[in-house]
Amino acid sequence: RNARLRVEKALRQDIHIKPFPLDSAGAPLDARDPAANAVYRANVHGSEQNPYAPFTSEIDWKLAEWVKKHNIGSNAFTELLSLDGFVDSLGLSYRNTRELNAIIDKDIPASRPRFECREVTLEDEGVTVELYLRDIMQCIRALYGDPKFAPHLIVKPEQHFLDEAQTDRVWHDMHTGDWWWMMQMVLEDRSPGATILPLILSSDKTEIALFRGKTAYPLYMTLGNIPKDIRRKPSQKAYVLLGYLSTSNLEEINIKAKRRRVAANIFHLSLREILAPTKIPASAGEVMASGDGVCRRNHPILAAYACDYLDQVVVTGALYGDCPICDTPHNHLGDPDYHAELRNLEHIRHILAIADEVPRRYLQACRDARIKPIYQPFWTDLPGVDIFLSITPDTLHQLYQGILKHLLAWVKSAYSQTEIDARCQRLPPNHHIRSFLKGITSLTKLTGQEHADIARILLGLIVDLPLPNNLSPIRLVKAARALLDFIYLAQYPIHNSATLDAMEEAMNRFDDYKSIFIDLNIRKNWNLPKLHVAACHYRLLIERFGTTDNFNTQFFERLHIEVAKDAADATNWKDEFPQMTLWLERNEKISRHANYIQWRQAGCPPLSTTNPLPLSPPSLKMTKHPSLKAVAIPHLEEEYHAAGFKEALSYFILRFNNPNSNNTTLRREARNFLLPFTHLPVYHRAKFWRSDFPHFQNTMEAYDVLHVRPKRKNYRNDILPPRFDTALINIGNGNIVGIEGYRVAQVKVIFSIPKGALPLLFNQEHRPPLYLAYVEWFTPFGEPDEVHGLYKISHAVRDGKRLSAVIPVVNIHRSVHLIPQFGPQVNREWTASNVLEVCTKFYVNCFTDRHTYGTLL
Repeated sequence: RNARLRVEKALRQDIHIKPFPLDSAGAPLDARDPAANAVYRANVHGSEQNPYAPFTSEIDWKLAEWVKKHNIGSNAFTELLSLDGFVDSLGLSYRNTRELNAIIDKDIPASRPRFECREVTLEDEGVTVELYLRDIMQCIRALYGDPKFAPHLIVKPEQHFLDEAQTDRVWHDMHTGDWWWMMQMVLEDRSPGATILPLILSSDKTEIALFRGKTAYPLYMTLGNIPKDIRRKPSQKAYVLLGYLSTSNLEEINIKAKRRRVAANIFHLSLREILAPTKIPASAGEVMASGDGVCRRNHPILAAYACDYLDQVVVTGALYGDCPICDTPHNHLGDPDYHAELRNLEHIRHILAIADEVPRRYLQACRDARIKPIYQPFWTDLPGVDIFLSITPDTLHQLYQGILKHLLAWVKSAYSQTEIDARCQRLPPNHHIRSFLKGITSLTKLTGQEHADIARILLGLIVDLPLPNNLSPIRLVKAARALLDFIYLAQYPIHNSATLDAMEEAMNRFDDYKSIFIDLNIRKNWNLPKLHVAACHYRLLIERFGTTDNFNTQFFERLHIEVAKDAADATNWKDEFPQMTLWLERNEKISRHANYIQWRQAGCPPLSTTNPLPLSPPSLKMTKHPSLKAVAIPHLEEEYHAAGFKEALSYFILRFNNPNSNNTTLRREARNFLLPFTHLPVYHRAKFWRSDFPHFQNTMEAYDVLHVRPKRKNYRNDILPPRFDTALINIGNGNIVGIEGYRVAQVKVIFSIPKGALPLLFNQEHRPPLYLAYVEWFTPFGEPDEVHGLYKISHAVRDGKRLSAVIPVVNIHRSVHLIPQFGPQVNREWTASNVLEVCTKFYVNCFTDRHTYGTLL
């Protein structure tokens, strides 16, 4: 625990940068092109006088943007425009959807290339499929030259450290990894002045129509030069769709094995067609201009391929069930003592090179190397590419849809599912906790987000749940805790050697206790590829490419909504892909034109001031007006279950005005203190932003809401139960990490002292904070449980009453989730709304979010 605490504190220190030793790396050329926005402006007719051109006015443009942004149907929009006087009254330049599309197609410059359809033929098999693709070099130029990204582009590698002596190295963005540094050394040695463009590809087949049985197979690309804080936001459009791969089911081939082989060859033939234009620039370089007009000699090199396991075996040619990265065969994946070498790229290239020679010898060589006999994989002649080390860690498919999915299945097999669901239904609410009102054991086809939601509560559901036949559950609980630790540690946005050690130590703990699942006849072996890749290769891949949030396929799957599902919905479901690609081209034009108009409206500022990364908002955000303007104090004490409110507020006022007085004296005076008001403004929620890593942008995980409200009626006149969330309170010296200086309390009221009463209670120069909270305390933290590592707390009571206090709301660090100590069998009278009152002992849940995980050490 102490070692982990030191590591967590170290990760939040300032970073010391070691620049790449050669100044020539990433250096700009003397030549300079016009800035991208100036070029765009010159290509739009009439834009000098009219920033909305080719549209005639702001309303003309806004309506067109709205129609395309919200995917309004062509017939519906034409019907709207046909209303008498509609077009003329607004001064529109189009009278129907066809005319609007003509303006977009002809008058708005294309920032990204058009799609084309090519036929891909496997001559030996007599199979031909259609491939919709774009010129990849034009796509690279479009991303690299986008003015939005110009201020943020990373053009050369760096090494980052936590100490001035540069001994404690950290990895986060892609340019801090070893791959970029080593590749830069190779290129600088060959020809100084190179700028590497690390290509990140991702592919994933997805359904575009649930009841039509139709699928799409998008191939995406982005650049490692764009910081991950930008890449992970779909609104930034830092990805480009390279093409739609074939989804043909090859019904004409009756033999399944042959069908799979042909499908794999079509995949590689398609990617070879798409990536072929990068071969020469990867080695020799090509001059490109970024959005600010600065030219560099760029080398686009395939660095990483993010995909799920099914695509990993197709991309690498590994046998299904084997590791795609090393030579470990399937039957040894779960053996921690089995050590295999990484796949030897040159050896495999040598095998693949004899494909046109003796077929029997070639097939035997492939079997010996445990690879599929794919004819000319796309990566064999790509410069600087080791495809087996290009496979990236993946939070979505490997951690949540892999490890967590397995763990959930094992837990359901080990314990009473009825009891698991009963506990799930009685967990108190929290902003980060999803309410599974019917439990979790009957859920099917869970998404990655649902698995992430289950990960937040899973340990708490089983900590005191007995196993059948009086078997000790200690090993199972420790194994579950180990896997959850690994999942959370693997998602850190910054790593150093110590956190990577902790990640490996968590997996070693799982190895120590996983035998319980064998004893329970739940598992017979541990030959699970996703578990193997995480346990054996995550450290290598993080050190090579940076942290896992660089490549989370959840970001790519979010793109499916636009480039696959929305695009398909805009078609007539007949020969969809030509319509989908055209729809996407128009939407990309609209998006680029919107950015250009925004730049014009801002007065054409320099790019260094555009598209700034969002700053962290204030740590506390309250509503402008209270939820209730005047609540009587007796009503507070009864409806908000705040029995000690008046006395606690009186004590706060006295203590604030007399900080050096004796506690006993102040408490005695508080019992008789007369408040100069009878009603208070009350707030029913507070929002918090707490960044767990100050050097990185806040994500939605850093966003937190505390709910504090009495029972109420909804729109159907049903009575909703009260909700008073629990929170982590800074009692004086709490830090970013660690429990020292913190205590848990249940927040019963958030309020302000009426303005008119302030002069009567306080000096003008010494006023309390605007927002206060009445809380009821739990006992201080002790030592974490030695089995599951959770802290145990209970209601803090004195003379039969719960201890309470009034505190500044700014002292509330974050909401915290408490898991009731259910015992062997849950009390069926407990509910999610009353369990915080009727239960007396709790476990503090450290898995609600990443910030809490780092704090509760």
